[in-house]
Amino acid sequence: MLNICYWLISMNMNVFPKKIMLLGSGELGKEVAIAAKRLGCYVIACDRYINAPAMQIADQFEVLNMNNDNELKEVIYKCNPDIIIPEIEALAVDVLKEIEQKITVIPNARATAVTMNRDKIRDLASNELNIRTAKFSYAMNQSELDLHAEAIGYPLLIKPVMSSSGKGQSLVNNKNELAQAWNLAIEKSRGKSNKIILEEFIDFDLEITLLTIRQFNGKTLFCAPIGHEQKNGDYQCSWQPAELTKSVLDKAQKIAISVTNNLGGVGLFGVEFFIKGEEVIFSELSPRPHDTGLVTLISQNLNEFELHLRAVLGIPIPEIVCHAASASRVILASRATSNISYSGLEDALSQSNTNIFIFGKPSSTEGRRMGVAVAKAETIDDARIKADKAAQFVQFMNE
Repeated sequence: MLNICYWLISMNMNVFPKKIMLLGSGELGKEVAIAAKRLGCYVIACDRYINAPAMQIADQFEVLNMNNDNELKEVIYKCNPDIIIPEIEALAVDVLKEIEQKITVIPNARATAVTMNRDKIRDLASNELNIRTAKFSYAMNQSELDLHAEAIGYPLLIKPVMSSSGKGQSLVNNKNELAQAWNLAIEKSRGKSNKIILEEFIDFDLEITLLTIRQFNGKTLFCAPIGHEQKNGDYQCSWQPAELTKSVLDKAQKIAISVTNNLGGVGLFGVEFFIKGEEVIFSELSPRPHDTGLVTLISQNLNEFELHLRAVLGIPIPEIVCHAASASRVILASRATSNISYSGLEDALSQSNTNIFIFGKPSSTEGRRMGVAVAKAETIDDARIKADKAAQFVQFMNE
């Protein structure tokens, strides 16, 4: 299967433009579309709702339920892209397995399927590759939940096996909180699964993302490690480079290579780790650009989206340079509205080496990620202060 994928990618590699279909058109998909357009590609943006961010700059858009086999297959055959780039987890992966016999899927259908559910990627890392992870178990009902929670010990995390941006995640401190955590995980789970994952809570020193780039005809490359903070499992801020010892970085890179080699294909992978002292603990993996990597929009000579497209299209990546200490801070909506307006850009951009990216989402809910502020400075602390200040200036409101 992987040989077929490699052959499809390599054939007519230097013939452009390529027709690229994005399955998912949120803020990350938008930046992928921008990178693709800069390389002369024709972009088809797909999502479940109209006017999604990537649709606003794509050549063509399609609105569909990407979890529906028939709808997804119909749109793919109608549009006949050269390359399909999944940008979300919730997809009809069986269709991708069928389609990749004729059309290149990035990185491949198997990698998309394995990483869309926490249980599959965790089983791969822990059981097949013998990589250190947090202790974990699964539950399909309340009885199993109670049993496994006692075995893992408190505090612990409870998550849906399939979700995104931390939805449905709870920190549980004692058995009296289990029922509420179970209900939230089931409610926020994508798809119809009633399976949840229980995970040991690790009191880590640092949480990082290691952006890992697999090339068709070249060695695996890495960006400087990115430190980040999350709230309820959702990214809030990130900074680059994260300060790691050489031995810790070497361990993280070795694990990233092991997992991505197993998954195969080409492109950029966001590999997440917990760092505790000299210990490196595998957390999760996304086979696509990562939200914490938005900091690379200011920190690097080639941002994560440009690196992804270069790897996908077989374009050389001579060097990845992290220019300076850089940071990002998300800009969140304060209320639900379908009439998006915002203020404060003048103040936010009054600082040097600072930028604001508004995602262009057509509606908001309270706490929804609507943009990001990025900044660079002499030190990480100064960059974080600048990014935080810029984000605070931007206010979303009703028109």
